[in-house]
Amino acid sequence: MLFDALAPSSALQLIGFADVDAFRPIETMEDARSIPLDVANFAALRAVVSLPACRIVVMRSFARILDAAYRMPGGMVILPMADDLRANFKCVDLDARFFVALRGNDECHYVEPQTNHHAMIILSPALRDRGWFDRGDDLRARVANRPALLHARRLLLDILRTASAQPLLFETTEVAAHLQEGLLLALDDLFRIDPRPDRSTSVRGERSIKLIQRIDDYVAAHPTAPIYTADLASEFGVSIRTLGGAVSKVRGMSLHQYSRLKRLWATRARLLKGGGATVAICARAQGFHHLGEFAAAYRATFQESPSETLARGRQIRQPTR
Repeated sequence: MLFDALAPSSALQLIGFADVDAFRPIETMEDARSIPLDVANFAALRAVVSLPACRIVVMRSFARILDAAYRMPGGMVILPMADDLRANFKCVDLDARFFVALRGNDECHYVEPQTNHHAMIILSPALRDRGWFDRGDDLRARVANRPALLHARRLLLDILRTASAQPLLFETTEVAAHLQEGLLLALDDLFRIDPRPDRSTSVRGERSIKLIQRIDDYVAAHPTAPIYTADLASEFGVSIRTLGGAVSKVRGMSLHQYSRLKRLWATRARLLKGGGATVAICARAQGFHHLGEFAAAYRATFQESPSETLARGRQIRQPTR
């Protein structure tokens, strides 16, 4: 497997995360927000290597909804590291034939229905422009040349293994620069194919994303109110079909499922904070008034009861003696 032969070293940072709460600080630093879709089987792992003018982050992700605000002045390339990758990016279904590229800033929306393995190559602004990015502030999926993609994968694995087994080599600027140059040349090959995406599909995707943001804002502003599809459609001036289609495209689930999932996570955050609140108070604050149904949905999502979460939150907050 991808990480099996790796051990942390002075050149390789290798971090595993057993649950989403341990993973949250990483997301906070990177201005990203995940909603896991399979809490019971959560397992994430990151390997990080720094080269003179780029940073490589190889990750085993988890089933999730991901919103991220990327700020990449030098550029970023995301490559699939396995052939079974599945994701939805800006309403476009992606598999291992694609890679993603950005220079500048962009708000990004993903759905990963399963565990994926991918690599992020974050480039320094000091790197000379190699003509990869058509324009700034545009995160775009591109079709990869298969041999070039496989070559880039092999190079990334070689860099990880070298950083693990021979970390002192990375203290030599010449060696690190040589590894980086090989990777940059491999990326040159990847960028030679332009998929020329359908502009109308891109426009529809952007409209769906904006509509989802309006739904998110509405749910946040009305935490205790019931959410009715017809009312939302009327509020936003769209048809019910358009509303449901947007949620399905961007979030990979129905509006009802998405709204309930957001409220469950908000309730969980409130339970962990505690402050004297009861399970009933936390649940009703998020619009769950049938406590039996709420408890069943909560356990199915988080593999523990609301009272167990509340007790764990109290233990976390207890001062150490």
